[in-house]
Amino acid sequence: MAVINSYEAVIVISLKLGEEGIAETIAKFKDMVSKNGTLENVDEWGKRRLAYEINKETEAYYVLFDFKSEAEFPAEFDRVLMITDGVLRSMIIKKEA
Repeated sequence: MAVINSYEAVIVISLKLGEEGIAETIAKFKDMVSKNGTLENVDEWGKRRLAYEINKETEAYYVLFDFKSEAEFPAEFDRVLMITDGVLRSMIIKKEA
Protein backbone atom coordinates (compact mmCIF):
# COMPACT_ATOMS: atom_id res chain seq x y z
CA MET A 1 0.00 0.00 0.00
CA ALA A 2 1.36 3.39 -0.99
CA VAL A 3 1.77 6.16 1.54
CA ILE A 4 -0.45 9.19 0.90
CA ASN A 5 0.98 12.57 1.94
CA SER A 6 -0.46 16.10 2.02
CA TYR A 7 1.21 18.76 -0.11
CA GLU A 8 0.95 22.45 -0.89
CA ALA A 9 2.06 23.94 -4.19
CA VAL A 10 2.34 27.64 -4.96
CA ILE A 11 2.54 28.47 -8.64
CA VAL A 12 3.47 31.90 -10.03
CA ILE A 13 2.06 32.37 -13.54
CA SER A 14 3.06 35.07 -16.02
CA LEU A 15 0.45 37.72 -16.79
CA LYS A 16 1.65 37.64 -20.42
CA LEU A 17 -0.56 34.56 -20.93
CA GLY A 18 -3.67 36.70 -20.50
CA GLU A 19 -6.81 35.71 -18.58
CA GLU A 20 -7.64 32.82 -20.90
CA GLY A 21 -4.10 31.42 -20.85
CA ILE A 22 -3.93 31.63 -17.06
CA ALA A 23 -7.29 29.84 -16.74
CA GLU A 24 -6.11 27.10 -19.14
CA THR A 25 -2.86 26.66 -17.19
CA ILE A 26 -4.71 26.37 -13.87
CA ALA A 27 -7.19 23.89 -15.39
CA LYS A 28 -4.30 21.80 -16.74
CA PHE A 29 -2.70 21.55 -13.30
CA LYS A 30 -6.05 20.88 -11.57
CA ASP A 31 -6.61 17.98 -13.97
CA MET A 32 -3.10 16.61 -13.46
CA VAL A 33 -3.39 16.69 -9.66
CA SER A 34 -6.89 15.16 -9.73
CA LYS A 35 -5.68 12.24 -11.88
CA ASN A 36 -2.73 11.51 -9.58
CA GLY A 37 -4.21 12.24 -6.17
CA THR A 38 -6.93 14.14 -4.35
CA LEU A 39 -7.27 17.87 -5.01
CA GLU A 40 -8.46 19.37 -1.74
CA ASN A 41 -8.43 23.09 -2.49
CA VAL A 42 -7.35 25.61 -5.12
CA ASP A 43 -6.93 29.14 -3.80
CA GLU A 44 -6.41 31.73 -6.52
CA TRP A 45 -4.61 34.65 -4.89
CA GLY A 46 -4.79 36.60 -8.13
CA LYS A 47 -2.47 39.27 -9.48
CA ARG A 48 0.27 40.27 -7.04
CA ARG A 49 3.47 42.24 -7.16
CA LEU A 50 6.64 40.13 -7.27
CA ALA A 51 9.31 40.64 -4.60
CA TYR A 52 11.85 40.96 -7.41
CA GLU A 53 11.74 41.11 -11.19
CA ILE A 54 11.50 37.74 -12.98
CA ASN A 55 11.97 37.70 -16.77
CA LYS A 56 11.37 41.48 -16.84
CA GLU A 57 7.99 41.06 -15.09
CA THR A 58 7.06 42.82 -11.86
CA GLU A 59 3.61 41.26 -11.36
CA ALA A 60 2.26 37.74 -11.72
CA TYR A 61 -0.76 35.55 -10.94
CA TYR A 62 -0.45 33.38 -7.82
CA VAL A 63 -2.28 30.08 -7.25
CA LEU A 64 -2.13 27.77 -4.21
CA PHE A 65 -2.96 24.06 -4.60
CA ASP A 66 -3.65 21.81 -1.57
CA PHE A 67 -3.60 18.14 -2.49
CA LYS A 68 -2.92 14.61 -1.30
CA SER A 69 -0.97 12.11 -3.35
CA GLU A 70 1.56 9.32 -3.26
CA ALA A 71 5.14 10.36 -2.51
CA GLU A 72 6.32 9.95 -6.14
CA PHE A 73 3.87 12.43 -7.70
CA PRO A 74 5.32 15.78 -6.49
CA ALA A 75 8.59 15.17 -8.34
CA GLU A 76 6.70 14.61 -11.62
CA PHE A 77 4.42 17.60 -10.92
CA ASP A 78 7.49 19.80 -10.32
CA ARG A 79 9.08 18.58 -13.57
CA VAL A 80 5.94 19.51 -15.53
CA LEU A 81 5.77 22.91 -13.81
CA MET A 82 9.37 23.67 -14.77
CA ILE A 83 8.82 22.94 -18.48
CA THR A 84 5.45 24.69 -18.78
CA ASP A 85 5.55 28.01 -20.61
CA GLY A 86 4.19 30.84 -18.50
CA VAL A 87 5.09 29.38 -15.11
CA LEU A 88 7.64 31.77 -13.64
CA ARG A 89 8.22 29.99 -10.31
CA SER A 90 6.75 27.15 -8.29
CA MET A 91 7.28 25.48 -4.96
CA ILE A 92 5.86 22.21 -3.64
CA ILE A 93 6.12 21.42 0.06
CA LYS A 94 5.04 18.43 2.12
CA LYS A 95 2.65 19.42 4.91
CA GLU A 96 3.22 18.00 8.36
CA ALA A 97 0.72 15.36 9.43
